[in-house]
Amino acid sequence: MPIKNVANTSIGRRGLLKGLSGLAIAPLITGFPNIVRAQEKKLRVGLYGGYFKDTFDAEIFPDFTAATGIEIESVGEPTGEVWLIQLEQAARAGTSPVDVSMMAGVPVIRGANSGLWAPLDPNKIPNMKYIKPDLVRQNAKGEVVAIGATSWYVTLVSNTDVYPEAPTSWKDIWDPKYKDSLGLLANVGNSYLLEVAAKVYFGGINHLDTDDGIREACAKVGELKPNVRLWYRDEAQFEQALKSGEIPMGQYFHDVTRLAVQDGFPVRSTMPIEGGIYDYGTWAVTKAAAASLDLAYVYMDYMSQPSTQATLARKLGSAPVVERSTMDLTDEEFNSVSSEIDPVRPHYEMQALKTDFINQVWTEMQQG
Repeated sequence: MPIKNVANTSIGRRGLLKGLSGLAIAPLITGFPNIVRAQEKKLRVGLYGGYFKDTFDAEIFPDFTAATGIEIESVGEPTGEVWLIQLEQAARAGTSPVDVSMMAGVPVIRGANSGLWAPLDPNKIPNMKYIKPDLVRQNAKGEVVAIGATSWYVTLVSNTDVYPEAPTSWKDIWDPKYKDSLGLLANVGNSYLLEVAAKVYFGGINHLDTDDGIREACAKVGELKPNVRLWYRDEAQFEQALKSGEIPMGQYFHDVTRLAVQDGFPVRSTMPIEGGIYDYGTWAVTKAAAASLDLAYVYMDYMSQPSTQATLARKLGSAPVVERSTMDLTDEEFNSVSSEIDPVRPHYEMQALKTDFINQVWTEMQQG
């Protein structure tokens, strides 16, 4: 998940749509008369830090509090496994640092497998009907434990001064003409290059269901090494190198790159013909925080409104987790954050269940 500070303005993720907001908030009022407009109600919400959290604080939470009377205390959280570990440790002590957490794909699966999450009652989140079904997570019992919060794309990015002609396909990063020119994400767990290779060269991400398929995809990624100048973990490092043309092409966040375009830098983001890499965060509640579930239901219902998702698209630059037809985003607004091309979807189950194995073959590939 891209996280930047306000000074760098390196993410774009948000007013409420006047025409829809009244309809969307109505379920809140009718569904929870005992807590809507309640006084001195507070909910602690864990969010990715930096600009992401700042935008929620400035653009989303004041309207939520005005509509519901529930005050939000936002808590900056680290991405990925670090936050999951902290939540699990707190749960063992019967506590939780927050009432609702934004969770990435793999940690939410691991939390479901370990029984960390409280089951959610869809009837108490009426606006969940707008969330795309594949962004609703269930545990082994079929209980809903997490629902889509925000999403984003990783695409092909390039410096227009160095490459006046835009790449069109993920296959282009394998082209020898881009030798020593690419910046690619270094970690197997967030680059999703195994999934790219599987979709582009092996018929789809189901190729990663077996160890042999994972090895084949990893070997294909290994063929990129002559073209890679930087395997990056520091997003800011690659972003600066892309803007300057030092590393003129690679994979990066669609919304971040478009902001750089708006700031006048000679860069572009291209949605490949095979689709961008689509990643997302979900809302989840630990069992240790179940006492706050009634407030959490109001919160998740509000965040699932098409009007809220449109606000997030305009202000935060996140891709909506609801269907485009439910919002009034213009073509330009929608295309600036999302796409209707079928995306490359992370194989979260493979990532969660075979972490040690894929880390091993990935390390062998990079060092070999």
